[in-house]
Amino acid sequence: MPENPPPDLSLMVRKLSLWGELDAADRDAILALPHQRRRLDAGQYIVWDGDAPQFTCLLLSGFAYRHKHAGNGGRQILSIHMKGDIVDLQNSLLGIADHDVQMLTAGEIALVPVDVIRELAFSHPAIGMAMWYETLVEGSIFREWVLNIGRRDARTRVAHLLCEFALRLEVAEIGKPDRYELPITQEQLADAVALTSVLVNRTLMKLEADGLITRTKRMISIGDWKKLAEVADFHPRYLHLEQRKSGRSRAA
Repeated sequence: MPENPPPDLSLMVRKLSLWGELDAADRDAILALPHQRRRLDAGQYIVWDGDAPQFTCLLLSGFAYRHKHAGNGGRQILSIHMKGDIVDLQNSLLGIADHDVQMLTAGEIALVPVDVIRELAFSHPAIGMAMWYETLVEGSIFREWVLNIGRRDARTRVAHLLCEFALRLEVAEIGKPDRYELPITQEQLADAVALTSVLVNRTLMKLEADGLITRTKRMISIGDWKKLAEVADFHPRYLHLEQRKSGRSRAA
């Protein structure tokens, strides 16, 4: 363990720096934000539908997911979040949450008061612009997910999610584009792609039989990235990787 570990909010600096240049004063302002650090277990809620959130959450470790429930009890997973994501930035302005955010795995979060986030965005224009860009990219990803579940078949839906996860893990520096751990159950994967868990299992088995992926427990290895991306109808433009200061992914 390093003698001087980076401060909690260094991950927020890194994430926002992907979307625009931040000077020393901007970075210092982020690092100085008051916050609470908490460790949560898998399944614990960060945001409840209908609540008025008092904090914006930065995911320090682990994974979280955003979801909504239909009147018939069905659940739709809307997005998956990973280390470094500012999970509910939108609630710093919207005021009332219209969905749930829940931990997918155990992990740690940093909670920053929403009024502090608003003040930071307006007092530091470069930070405000980067936050704006962050929410726009989230919107772009939502649109792709709507297309995925609305107009693609089961094989394409599952392959698409596997491709997206690979690139996002690579950018977050917690995974490789050709091998990573998929931290969700087949039931949760089914709720993300609007299929039954039985059909998801069959689809994964077929992708494996075709040599596109291999699975060892929750580890996913991609044997042929180009072929998997073709099957997935996957074009990473919607992730806006070209904007990231960490450089292009090889698949972009």
